[in-house]
Amino acid sequence: MKKILAVLVAALSMTAAMAVDAPDISITDLQAAIAAKTVTLLDANGTDSWQEGHIPGAIDFATQKDKLAKVLPQDKGALIVAYCGGPKCGAYKAAAAAAAKLGYTNVKHLSAGIHGWKGAKATVEKGS
Repeated sequence: MKKILAVLVAALSMTAAMAVDAPDISITDLQAAIAAKTVTLLDANGTDSWQEGHIPGAIDFATQKDKLAKVLPQDKGALIVAYCGGPKCGAYKAAAAAAAKLGYTNVKHLSAGIHGWKGAKATVEKGS
């Protein structure tokens, strides 16, 4: 029984660590933040997807997660937006949680994801 309880507590701790209150940001509001150069984007779709097409300027979280402190702005109140595939994708949570763990307080989620972004005919850039 103690082992089961220990496993349950560990699982709940991991879940809590991944739980981030990342309010949604609309495509329109994100476009305005990009135009104003007031946002840092974290693409959590994986490197292959990032290479195929991502929101301009987005950081490939898969390749940068270990260096995130160096690639995010110094201002902990800066807008950080994490995204993945779309409304049913949960991969953004790891990126949002990583930013929050580093002390960022203005972390948001583009729930429309890259599919919604492309569906809105917004600009996409390919990886290099």
